[in-house]
Amino acid sequence: MSAAMQDPLTSLKSDFDRDGFIAIKPLFDASKMAEINREFDRYVESCVPEMKDTEVFYEEKGAKATLKQMQNMQHYDAYFRDLLETDTIRELAESMLGEKARAVNLEYFNKPAGIGKPTPPHQDGYYFHFNPPAAVTGWLALERVDPENGCIHYVRGSHKNEGYRPHGRSEILGFSQGITDFGTADDKANTVAFPGDAGTFLMHHSKTIHWAGPNTSPTRARRALGFVYFGESAKVDEEARAAYQAKLQADLRAAGKI
Repeated sequence: MSAAMQDPLTSLKSDFDRDGFIAIKPLFDASKMAEINREFDRYVESCVPEMKDTEVFYEEKGAKATLKQMQNMQHYDAYFRDLLETDTIRELAESMLGEKARAVNLEYFNKPAGIGKPTPPHQDGYYFHFNPPAAVTGWLALERVDPENGCIHYVRGSHKNEGYRPHGRSEILGFSQGITDFGTADDKANTVAFPGDAGTFLMHHSKTIHWAGPNTSPTRARRALGFVYFGESAKVDEEARAAYQAKLQADLRAAGKI
């Protein structure tokens, strides 16, 4: 790595350790984002039909135009596997974690125009069933994001608190648990919103509290990719994780969501 690259990473690492997140506006230029969006459109046409029903979710079941979320995109396509495993984003993840990391999941998050639901305040690590909480999630905007269509909000410094905040069952598809005591004076004082154009990139610690509002735009979606990496020190409780996933899938089937 060149000295020119090391200096920005050092500054970003300092921001990450202090705040629990970083923002790069943009990470990729317009040409690269046009390429990613073209490849994404191809992926939806060619790969989504092959995905498991537990990996693809719609705001309205069966309505393709309401595609809301996807999991494990890297398992179905070489372009997106490379974007997760071998590109700039993995280097950022390892720099923020301060250790080697393994690529775990490439996700898609959307809030369809007019019907996109809010994302409840939560901490990713609560879902991960691991210790220590050495993981990061990257978030790449595929189009303009702002308060109208549901940009992300972080609670600055929330990754430093011991343990996790209490979480309870959420009725929001794709986010099964939300923080039950969110809205404290500290939450409000430290909340920061992140609007930005296509190519805007965020990365947060697994304990950083974050949330997003609904999409109230009648015409614009809010499409983004998520990149999950676990540090090599993170040890997953596979039994607990499998039990959680099994119950979640059973609940979704019972509710007619998948």
